[in-house]
Amino acid sequence: MIRDVLNKLGLLWLRILTGCGIAWHGYQKIVGGSMDRFSAGVAGMGFPFPDVFAWLAALSEFAGGIFIALGFATRLAALAVFLTMSVAAFIRHADDPFSVKELALAYWTMAGAIMLTGAGPFSLDALICRNDRTKKKRLDPL
Repeated sequence: MIRDVLNKLGLLWLRILTGCGIAWHGYQKIVGGSMDRFSAGVAGMGFPFPDVFAWLAALSEFAGGIFIALGFATRLAALAVFLTMSVAAFIRHADDPFSVKELALAYWTMAGAIMLTGAGPFSLDALICRNDRTKKKRLDPL
């Protein structure tokens, strides 16, 4: 019983801190005025339409982080962050020392864990699913 509660709280802790942390990085890019520099970095990696890909990456961090923290569309949001951090760690920082790519790898790892586990019971996903099941039972008692 207590182990189950601790596991649920641990997942909530992971989700909130990961979501808020990665959302802050996206916020800094979008609002902090570094999108031009970020787009130039994306162009330097050889991506087509670097402005589009830069905005997609920044939004995956910002909106994806908020969604992860709230536990809303959690697996999808974690996948977006996971893919963005894959590019950051394995393409952008491929030749950099571990100390440079460490943060991207940390968010990559956390997003992967959240992708695999889901949001947990203390989330909007769980609340929405619970409400859907209740509605279905009322409509179809069998």
